[in-house]
Amino acid sequence: MPAYLIFLFLLSLLLLFIRTRSRSNLNLPPSPPRLPLIGNLHQLGTHPHRSYRALSQKYGPLMLLQLGQVPALVVSSADMVKEIIKNHDIAFSSRPKTTAGDFMLYGCQDVGLAPYGEYWRKARKICVLELLSLKRVQQFQFVRDEVTIALIERIRRTSQSSKDFTINLSEMLIAASNNIFSRCVLGRNLENEGDGSRFVELSRKLMEIMMAFSVGDFLPSLRWVDNLTGLIGRMRKIFREIDTFFDEVVEEHKAVLEGGVGGSNMKDFVNILLELQKNGVLDFDLTQDNMKAILMDMFVGGSDNISTALEWLMAELVRHPKEMKKAQEE
Repeated sequence: MPAYLIFLFLLSLLLLFIRTRSRSNLNLPPSPPRLPLIGNLHQLGTHPHRSYRALSQKYGPLMLLQLGQVPALVVSSADMVKEIIKNHDIAFSSRPKTTAGDFMLYGCQDVGLAPYGEYWRKARKICVLELLSLKRVQQFQFVRDEVTIALIERIRRTSQSSKDFTINLSEMLIAASNNIFSRCVLGRNLENEGDGSRFVELSRKLMEIMMAFSVGDFLPSLRWVDNLTGLIGRMRKIFREIDTFFDEVVEEHKAVLEGGVGGSNMKDFVNILLELQKNGVLDFDLTQDNMKAILMDMFVGGSDNISTALEWLMAELVRHPKEMKKAQEE
């Protein structure tokens, strides 16, 4: 191993030791025993939510975990959550800046990971009032209806053609939720577009890289390790692909707004953001990176979360025949 890597590693350990000693006299919540350097990371396992529950039963509803160098307060009581939201909401308003968020979300210029402050409030206002308002959701009702009807028909055809009447519902739900997202947000019908497979592949890559383990997120003093593992290189490559895709979508919409080519009368999210930018009705400059970061939020949360929720819903209905029958009757 090169000498400079050994030096950096030892220096990082020294800084970590000094930081840990400086917090040893604080009045902190109960905490499980921790290991040097990694803290309590080894206790989370492959299902962190289950590990949190098991640990909270032993250490109480307010528990401190040391995730590497990052202290994490785990709140497992509804009363505690209410107290925090009511009296300490500002202290818990921001989310930590992650490596993936910094790379993939244009320096956390989105809504989900933007630091609490003036920009976050303005970006959130755009989403709440312009993109996700009740009126806007109702305008896209026909899109959801069309995709749902197509999904039911596809399920019917596939089940009839299958020898054992089995179907891969997960793939169908993912395809349906991706198409709803693409039509409402980007104005593209994946069933009619030649780049439908490109969109699906980019969605898959984005979800994988957003969930990838980053040493720097938990051990900031060892952030350079992410370069050695190739994580940063993969993030840069995937970001360039997705950024190019969004630039193409935005430029297409600009051409439509400027009258260069024909387009649909339905305003999708990109149309709305471009009109807000052009009309100057906002009290801040909405840059193209701002728009793409907000669209990336929709990209991450709009397709995978919907299909996952629907998949679990169907699984629970299969497990509870009475509720399934009631739903069918309704």
